[in-house]
Amino acid sequence: MKNRKILLFGYGNHGKYIAKGLVEDGFKVQVIENNENFYNNALDEGFTDACKIDVTKDELLMALNPESYKQLVCVMDDEHLNVFLTLSLRSLFKKSYILSISDSIHTTKKLQMAGANMVIDLYEVSANKIHNILNRPVATQLLEEFVVHKNDIGFRELIIPPKSFLSGLMTDDIDLSEYGVLLVGLIDEERGHHFEFITTGINHKLDSGDTLVCIGKEEMLNNFVDLINKKEI
Repeated sequence: MKNRKILLFGYGNHGKYIAKGLVEDGFKVQVIENNENFYNNALDEGFTDACKIDVTKDELLMALNPESYKQLVCVMDDEHLNVFLTLSLRSLFKKSYILSISDSIHTTKKLQMAGANMVIDLYEVSANKIHNILNRPVATQLLEEFVVHKNDIGFRELIIPPKSFLSGLMTDDIDLSEYGVLLVGLIDEERGHHFEFITTGINHKLDSGDTLVCIGKEEMLNNFVDLINKKEI
């Protein structure tokens, strides 16, 4: 069975919305907090199996068995604690996938150095939203309608396999809409292991091992996963 378990650290200003969104998307979310108020909020809002622990203690982190989860999501309100936690998790669990959020370029760099697989920069998200509203208002409105009303819409991370037909193509030359999916951004390993929105204007060369982040209907995303494994189409 596909692993749908998420270990989410933090139920503060960002974490509570992320946790609820993940549950709506069908994930089983285990909330971990070290703040008494945030912990109580999680319990009150339906996360009855939330845990309150001191996330600076390695032995307590190990007791959570993080390696059994699909992803470890670090969204602590305290940015210094978030960086420390990311560093601790990476040191303890070498193979785990860690996603962290950042509210500044300096914190983003620290989280990348700490070993996060993906860092979502909240300022970059806001900047790209403004860019899209100004330059692509209709597309932005449609995308928000998809996300708000669901309509079986989801996000998917797709790693380009060796010898895929996508290998060697430039992002400016591909239109994934013909496959029923929209490219939101990617991790271009040649540029470093960090996520970049497609709206940044960079013409990326796609290679095997790069990660695409796409949005679309689940059926279309599943079909596209099968498609990118083909050597040619």
